[in-house]
Formats: sequence, C-alpha cells, structure tokens
Amino acid sequence: MPTQILKAYKIRLYPNAEQQVFFAKSFGCSRFIWNKMLADKIDHYKATKTTLNNTPAQYKKEFEWLKEVDSLALANVQQNLRAAYSKFFKQGSGFPKFKKKGQRDSYTTNNQKGTVAITKNTVKLPKIGHINAKLPDKINGLIKSATISRKPSGRYYVSLLVETVIEPLSKTHSNIGIDLGLTDFIVLSDGTRVANPKFLSKLQDKLSREQKILAKRREVAKTDQRKLSDSKNYQKQKLKVAKVYEKITNARKDFLHKLSFSLIKNHDVIAIEDLNVKGMVKNRKLAKAISDSSWSSFTTMLAYKSEWYGKTLVKIDRWFPSSKTCSGCGHLLTKAEWPLSVRSWNCPSCLQENDRDLNASINILNQGLLLAKQSKTVGATGLA
Repeated sequence: MPTQILKAYKIRLYPNAEQQVFFAKSFGCSRFIWNKMLADKIDHYKATKTTLNNTPAQYKKEFEWLKEVDSLALANVQQNLRAAYSKFFKQGSGFPKFKKKGQRDSYTTNNQKGTVAITKNTVKLPKIGHINAKLPDKINGLIKSATISRKPSGRYYVSLLVETVIEPLSKTHSNIGIDLGLTDFIVLSDGTRVANPKFLSKLQDKLSREQKILAKRREVAKTDQRKLSDSKNYQKQKLKVAKVYEKITNARKDFLHKLSFSLIKNHDVIAIEDLNVKGMVKNRKLAKAISDSSWSSFTTMLAYKSEWYGKTLVKIDRWFPSSKTCSGCGHLLTKAEWPLSVRSWNCPSCLQENDRDLNASINILNQGLLLAKQSKTVGATGLA
C-alpha cells in the first residue's frame, strides 16, 4: 500500500548579486528576531517567573526593516523558538541558545498558493522570485515549505519539503544483521564487509595544510591590528577550509544514502545495534574515527527509509553481548576470555571458529528476528 510521506530535496541555488543581498537580509532578520525574542523571554521570566508569549509582529514598529523580508520567515522563527522551549521543559533538551552571524545562516518560508514553485532550472520563492538552480530529475508532490541556507563555503541551497507518495518495495524474503565497526564500516551476517571510506582521513592532509595557512593569516591580521572580517586573505582562506569540510560532508552523505537504500531494497528485516554514540565519542582515542563513520546518521537513514518502503528495522539493546556469544551454540565468554585485541576465537563449548565481527552480526540478526516475531505476536494479540 502506498505511503504518504514528507520528503526533503536539497537543491543548489545560484543567486545573482541582488538576490544574495535579499538572502543576507533574511538571514539577518531571522537571526535578530530569534535573539531578540529569546532575550525578552529570559528577562521577562527573571522578572515575573512567567513565560512571555511574544511575536515578531510586535517588533516591526520599532524595527521597520523587518518588513523588508518574508513575514513567514519570521513566523517560522517564532514556531521554532516555541518548539525549542517546549523540548527544554518537557523533554529535558538543552536551553535555546543565541545565534551568531555566519553560523548556520538560514530561514524557512511556506508555500501559499504557489509562492514556492519550481521550473526546469529555477526555484521560485516569496518576495524574491525565480532563482537559478540545479534541480534533480524529478520532484513529485506538493511543496509544503522551503528552507534557504548559506554554507560557510559561500554556497546557497534550498531544501524543499514535499508531500509525496512512495510505493513500498517488493519483499525479498531476506533478512540481515549489521555489526558497526571502524576498520570495516559494517559487517553483515551473510559475510559481506563494507570498508570504511574514512572520508575525513583521506582529506586530513589537505585540511591540515589549509588550516595552517588560515592560522598564519589570522596571526598576520592580528599583528597588523586588523579585524578578521577586514582581512581579504583570511576570508579567502576561510572559504577554502570550508569547502574541504563541505566536500567531506557531501561524500559521506552520498555514501550513507546509497548504502542504506541498498540494504533496505534487498532485505525485509534489518537488525542493528543501538549504540550509545554520544558516550563513545568521549573516548578521545576513538572520537575522531567514530565521528567520521557517522553511525548515528546511518541508523537514522535506515529508520526512516524502512518506514517509507515497508521494511522492518529492529534495534538491538546496546548491552546485548553480540560479540562474545557463540553464534553456533550460545556459549557466553567471560570478560577475562575476551580482550578487545582478540578478533577471532574458538568456542570452548562447540569448537566453532568465530570471527569477532561476523559472529556479532549473526547474533544481532538472530536477536532481531526474535524481537520482530515477538512484536508481531503482541500486535496480533492487541488486535484480537
């Protein structure tokens, strides 16, 4: 049965000089409203111990330049700030932070009766009109909103949120277990190993060279008592560093998208460990390698794609002893028998030779199938 979803399409924009000025104003106004509303909320709460329900409209009389940008962009700032407050009080998330210029410059607008639209090679936005763009082959569905952003590399993008319909993928009657790693990005229960691309490591030398040049130009500006914003050489080098980072990010995302879709397409049940990545990156020796692997992003992609295409993703408890349990007989090794340096071992009970990662992926699959079966049984009982 087809599934109605919200899907985002990221599109590169090529604005002219006038359009770039409008974007800069929109980013600035959105940032100003966020910071102003947040500051007023904080001051009001300190004085009265109650929450201030302020809106962008009440600031337009004092700051008339706010009228120059899309009003929906400011309205979305209000909604985002309200959501951030709600997460802080109800879910214990971090308190909303003030925004700085040049960091995640963006604004969001909504499609109202065709104010956001696409042609063969342009994207139409409210108050600015058509902007040259590099569009994908097909965007099917109703455009709900558009988020325009400027990256540190100086490139502009728009993310179109589209309401569309996706057909479920056909069943393959194949299931797979996934063990996440650093040497191999993943090891599958069928014996397949996918090498870790290590995008950051591959470009580390180039990134280090560009960062050293940037540091030198920072020192030159400091010696000459010039602001970094006034140093053209520093700003040029800053763009070069940002472009290296963006290249790493884009290559990593492309790899993760292709791999996650391949797994979803070829398997019905996918079982994977529910790792505590935030806790693991606290290990200084492994932090850079774990961050470069992007396990969290990979798991997130598997989660929403399995839902889209009618497949099942099962997350195994992080404390499940997948590596030190024999997949043949279920014998559990003790901690003394199981140092991290051991990559293969012979089961003392059944004598089966076990590769550490492959054995773990098989155990993850078996546990995943068990949990999936239990979930179906509970669901069927609830419907009865």
